[in-house]
Amino acid sequence: MIPVEWILLALSPVFLGLVAFEWWYGLRLRRHWYRWRDTLANAVLALMHQAGELLALLVLMPFYWWLHQYRLFEIPLNGYTLVLAFVLQDFLYYWFHRASHHIRWFWASHIVHHSSRELNLSTAFRQSLMYPVSGMWLFWLPMMLLGFSPWLVLAVVSLNLAFQFFVHTQAIQHLGWLEWVLNTPSHHRVHHACNAKYIDKNFAGVLIVWDRLFGTFQPEDQTEPCRYGITTNFQSNNPLVITFDEWRLMWLDWQQAPDWRSRWAVLSGAPAKAEALLTVPAEKELQPAETSECMDEKKEKSLT
Repeated sequence: MIPVEWILLALSPVFLGLVAFEWWYGLRLRRHWYRWRDTLANAVLALMHQAGELLALLVLMPFYWWLHQYRLFEIPLNGYTLVLAFVLQDFLYYWFHRASHHIRWFWASHIVHHSSRELNLSTAFRQSLMYPVSGMWLFWLPMMLLGFSPWLVLAVVSLNLAFQFFVHTQAIQHLGWLEWVLNTPSHHRVHHACNAKYIDKNFAGVLIVWDRLFGTFQPEDQTEPCRYGITTNFQSNNPLVITFDEWRLMWLDWQQAPDWRSRWAVLSGAPAKAEALLTVPAEKELQPAETSECMDEKKEKSLT
């Protein structure tokens, strides 16, 4: 089995070439899809993420193999079981992704990916160093207990993430009948949008059918263009600030919680509930043109 981290590394030249092409294509269309500071931050975050994943594997692989000895079935590797593994992992990815938007502990890592107000192919690189800490790996354990080899599970995880690189773009509009089955650029633009009607929609990795089945699907509305980012006035291109700011805020809320029940709610509650309690003095330091469009939308709604 090919070492799983090599799958994404081997595809890196393809990813970088397409980023360069999208940047050039956007300039031809006079579309400002890229800001160099944002793109540089994405690249550094990708390197941090990959380093963190490699270190986490040193700890987790022995645990995966220990757990695998208690598997329920002996699942051979063939074409049928490979397809089954891919579909099952995509199903589990949907629930990981949905949890990452509804449970603050997971959101503290996932917010990194949503914190840019740009959407382009380099946004796919914008990942958190802290995923092993928040527990993304927990969602793949059922597959190992069923009988899938840990190497196979991690390989299909890598393939799933590789596919998702291609949906982070504004250059492709709609893909016809594929929109009914696959996560497409149009569906994923909705997921990254912070417009009220688009928040917490389209959690799919590869197959959009999970969103259609579980009531989280939202098509892109041409009358309401997507605005990207998060609904606070977060402003930074520093990879360390991007990575740890939500953890810092969560720790402050934990310290201020009056009892253990409230502390548990800080970790397991919805991010939006915590956001309503935050005071962000940095907002005063920003010029009006720099504040988040989604934050402006929230203010307008609060006045109506």
